[in-house]
Amino acid sequence: MQALFDFLPLVIFLAAYLYGGMYIATGALMAAMIASVIVQYVRQRTVSTMLLTSTVLVVIFGGITLALRNPIFFQWKPTIVNLLFAGAFLGSQLVGQKTLTERMMGHAIELDDSLWRQLNLLWVGTFVFLATANLVVLYNFDEQTWAFFKVFGSLGITFAMVLLQAVWISVKTNGDAGQRESVD
Repeated sequence: MQALFDFLPLVIFLAAYLYGGMYIATGALMAAMIASVIVQYVRQRTVSTMLLTSTVLVVIFGGITLALRNPIFFQWKPTIVNLLFAGAFLGSQLVGQKTLTERMMGHAIELDDSLWRQLNLLWVGTFVFLATANLVVLYNFDEQTWAFFKVFGSLGITFAMVLLQAVWISVKTNGDAGQRESVD
């Protein structure tokens, strides 16, 4: 249910884009993101840092896009957000005792520190790849292709990373279990 709720602003963006173009879609996404923050706060009495960061940047870059009537500001937003996330994840390896990946997932799985760091670096790479892919699509394809990539391409890449992560964790944890059993 939460995944569908998280995907809803992108669906609204694409529907608004197909209905009325980039400026209507930008405004619709701004409103949907603000609504997402409000709903998450009402339901959980907290707002995730990733959602809050994304929303603030959508409002800033969307506002600039609408004020200047130039979509390039909004189209750069995914690159900036992904680079900020990559920097935050990378920085978490240097500051503090836990990586961001461990802070987000540590309650659900148990990995040793070196595996948490490796997994964290996989996410850094994913965010850098998403940032780069956004620019490649933005500067080499038309606006509609970019809009579809923003919704389906970025989501598909992220989903593929989640699946890769699950397989990676399974291999690493099952491999460790097999090694422990053979030692015992």
